[in-house]
Amino acid sequence: MTREVHIVTGAFGYSGQYITKRLLDLGHQVRTLTNSTSRSNPFGSRVQVYPYNFDDEDKLVESMQGAAVLYNTYWVRFNHTNFKHKAAVENTLKLFQTAQKANIKRIVHVSITNPAEDSHLEYFRGKARLEKALKESGISYAILRPAVLFGKEDILINNIAWMLRRFPVFGVFGDGSYRLQPVFVDDLAGLAVEQGAARENRIINAIGPETFTYRELVQKIGEIIGKPRPVVSVPDFIGYMVGWFIGKIVGDVVITREEIEGLKADLLYTDSPPAGKTRLTEWAALNSKMLGVKYASELARRRNRKESYEKL
Repeated sequence: MTREVHIVTGAFGYSGQYITKRLLDLGHQVRTLTNSTSRSNPFGSRVQVYPYNFDDEDKLVESMQGAAVLYNTYWVRFNHTNFKHKAAVENTLKLFQTAQKANIKRIVHVSITNPAEDSHLEYFRGKARLEKALKESGISYAILRPAVLFGKEDILINNIAWMLRRFPVFGVFGDGSYRLQPVFVDDLAGLAVEQGAARENRIINAIGPETFTYRELVQKIGEIIGKPRPVVSVPDFIGYMVGWFIGKIVGDVVITREEIEGLKADLLYTDSPPAGKTRLTEWAALNSKMLGVKYASELARRRNRKESYEKL
């Protein structure tokens, strides 16, 4: 295998960290573009660190010069005072345009299942716009569409377990029959690196080998961590308000109205073969003692740019 320079956005974050480890294990040189240049770095001097420089195209081009592949994981989960989907879309478009000017040969882009330009959900609409821009860029690409990631640094699965450990019942929006196909973060990383070495344009539904309804997922996690709870159906508004109240206590955004809509619209499900091999149930059983012991905060990770995700 040819040893090349590869760029990973957010190499000290969640999926970016796993992609980076795999690239280093293969002997590639790795650079990262990040908003967290001071975050705890598990790779030391093996990774060159550059800020995003979205407002200085020349510096952004310079940070990409000589690289062969860009792995893009940059995104925001929800709109907030300090970050917006709109800005994330604009910044990602800048990454693609800069990659062209820096003669990047290949972009591996992490998207989402079921993006749609006409979606009324800004998350899925923004992801669709970025996919279209990448396809039209002229750069060789692979678009990976995961539904839900799980792993040590995960938020959704961990926080379901956290609530099951602390509350006598668990509420699901409506009947809870909408589906999810969680993929192990390192399986996604392996797929990303594999696609980084290819050159044909590809779109892959990066889903895991197990499909759950949301109700089944909660029940299964409860059984695995030894905290089975009654799962009750609640109206969306009530579920959202409970999440809002918990969010105020933990200083985070637990769930958004758009996320509830996306779940209930079955947008985290796709009828395609699995791309990952690791089963959530098996991984959760191996990690049952740590799963949900500590709340995983999205906002804490954005406020504290020094500590690793595991310590936040």
